[in-house]
Amino acid sequence: MKQILSVAFVALLAACQTAPVDTPIVDSPIPVPQAETAPDAPAPIPGHQWLYGSAESSVSMRQTWASIAGFVEAKAASGPSHGVVLAPGSTPEQPSFLACEGKPLAAVFDADETLIWNLGSMGYFTRAGIGFDPGVWDDWERTSAGKTAPVPGALAGLDRIRAAGVTVIVNTNRASVNAAGTVDTLSAAGIGDFTHGETLFLRGDAPDGSDKDGRRAMIADKYCAIALVGDQLGDIADPFNDKTLSVAERRALTEAPSVAGLWGNGWFVLPNPVYGPSIRGGFDEVFPPETHWEPTPEGEADVIN
Repeated sequence: MKQILSVAFVALLAACQTAPVDTPIVDSPIPVPQAETAPDAPAPIPGHQWLYGSAESSVSMRQTWASIAGFVEAKAASGPSHGVVLAPGSTPEQPSFLACEGKPLAAVFDADETLIWNLGSMGYFTRAGIGFDPGVWDDWERTSAGKTAPVPGALAGLDRIRAAGVTVIVNTNRASVNAAGTVDTLSAAGIGDFTHGETLFLRGDAPDGSDKDGRRAMIADKYCAIALVGDQLGDIADPFNDKTLSVAERRALTEAPSVAGLWGNGWFVLPNPVYGPSIRGGFDEVFPPETHWEPTPEGEADVIN
């Protein structure tokens, strides 16, 4: 028995600067019971169902946040000598990191789908049957207070991080002209109170546009950043978002021996199946030709019968 999950679109957030991606129709080998919804309710999107609704997502997020908090507590207690922001000019293949030199410790977080879930905007895009709209997103940045939710585990994790004497800093691609709205949104979600240019860094604060390395350098001038956390690799270092990299090359870059030990050890990435550079790749990139398989004639006969 097959169940067809029809996906109309995958909404993109400008905060991550990726092109809208259409998720293909998927044949599920196992029937999935569907919850009853109002007759006029839009069809749910599988990526949204998983990220924003599922128990599995909640568990994954809480596990990751507990790991982040535990790492930061231990690192703060050890008196680190270096942070985890790539020094200017260094790369994942040949990384170098700035010395702490007595700077106060900080943990640096993306905002959207890392600290908060954008339930209001994603729900609107779904109800309206549209993809990402820059004007709508700009309005969302200004007025999203009270319409987001903290990512599961975030509040407890942030409490532990702050109790360890580590400053929480947000580095997000929300626009600097909408700083007041972002401050209000983070506060309303219980994430904390932030000051633009001190503990909140936004797109437009550095000359490299939507890239984040410029803002990370600004943060590293004042703080020793012992943890970088986001839902996209660009929240860790811009080279991971090099558009010339193939899907396999991008993955291989994260597996380079020079940085492989940093994942979960200063660099943390939360799952996001809804948008971003991870939602890309042709069929043969996702399913390499050497893995292609077809059922045997006996197997085909079993399916037919």
